[in-house]
Amino acid sequence: MGQRDILRVGAAMLVVHVHIQVKAEAVESFKLATLDNARASLLEPGIARFDLIQKLDDPTSFVLVEVYKDEQAPARHKETRHYAVWRDTVEPWMAAPRSSVKYANVFPSDSGWPTPAGFHG
Repeated sequence: MGQRDILRVGAAMLVVHVHIQVKAEAVESFKLATLDNARASLLEPGIARFDLIQKLDDPTSFVLVEVYKDEQAPARHKETRHYAVWRDTVEPWMAAPRSSVKYANVFPSDSGWPTPAGFHG
């Protein structure tokens, strides 16, 4: 087994960056609704992380950094009530359609991700 093979062993985590542009007048409402969704998402067994970040030089620009434990977890997430409530609540606040980019986890190893149980936010 080569070094590249070793780096991929056990790396099943899926990392998704969801890029979101909201209307300026909706920034605070968007943040509140998204924090509710993020907190509920961390209780899902298939989610390792669910971060909301805001661009420093453009406060209307956000990224959700979603780390899923397996490839099926995003579909399960989208079946939850809290996701449906979030999606329907924030849709009118969007300045542009959401877009996402999927990544494979490389580091830390999948076992190195902290569990949401330690989340207190």
